[in-house]
Amino acid sequence: MVFLVNYSRKILYDNVSLPMYLLIVSLLSFTMFFTEITHANPASIPQDFVYLHEVIPGIRLKMSYYTADNFVGKPIDGYIRPRALLTKSAADALAAVQKELAAFGLGLKIFDAYRPQRAVNHFVRWAGDLQDNLMKSRHYPNIDKSRLFEEGYLALHSSHSRGSTVDLTLVASGSGEDIDMGGIFDFFGPESWPTAITATPSQRAHRMLLKTLMEQHGFAPFAQEWWHFTLKNEPYPDTYFDFPVQ
Repeated sequence: MVFLVNYSRKILYDNVSLPMYLLIVSLLSFTMFFTEITHANPASIPQDFVYLHEVIPGIRLKMSYYTADNFVGKPIDGYIRPRALLTKSAADALAAVQKELAAFGLGLKIFDAYRPQRAVNHFVRWAGDLQDNLMKSRHYPNIDKSRLFEEGYLALHSSHSRGSTVDLTLVASGSGEDIDMGGIFDFFGPESWPTAITATPSQRAHRMLLKTLMEQHGFAPFAQEWWHFTLKNEPYPDTYFDFPVQ
């Protein structure tokens, strides 16, 4: 892995084009990762995965990758229906967060949960087309598309594909109105960091409330995205699934 990372950086710093970089990294990483990705029955949902709308009363879904309302600007491979799946252990922990928020008149809204590997592959192909900047002004206005991998906003594999990572925000329980978090889902830039100084005090407080409750119920935050959390004791830490969301 160290060799792969260091060699990848050398390729990038030597000004090889991003498409060539992605091709080389993909070839180098193939033998290291293919045994970890579940391909055996790609249409089959594992028994310990659950649909969030069935196990968490009142949870709201806005599945951005099922639609064109995302940083690619098109529906993403693998999202056949606008549903959210997680492992049962992650869903149970999330249900506890939802229950605690209810006392404040708040709830959760999900942007993404389990993400099939084929969706990640779609992101990689999109990143290789440097001419496609349809959504740049909305999602990455201050960063060149060729740097999204280097800056950590995209990767060849995602924790979402392990089934215990979720992207989410806070909403008012009754109206479903979004709570002001100071930025949109999948905005690539330091403005999305949980402690970004560009956010107002109230926006930072909202981010802190979400982060605090998620951590109290076993989730670990991601330093670059206020909406992204992974169950610390995830049941499949080394497995990247590829069954579609259906």
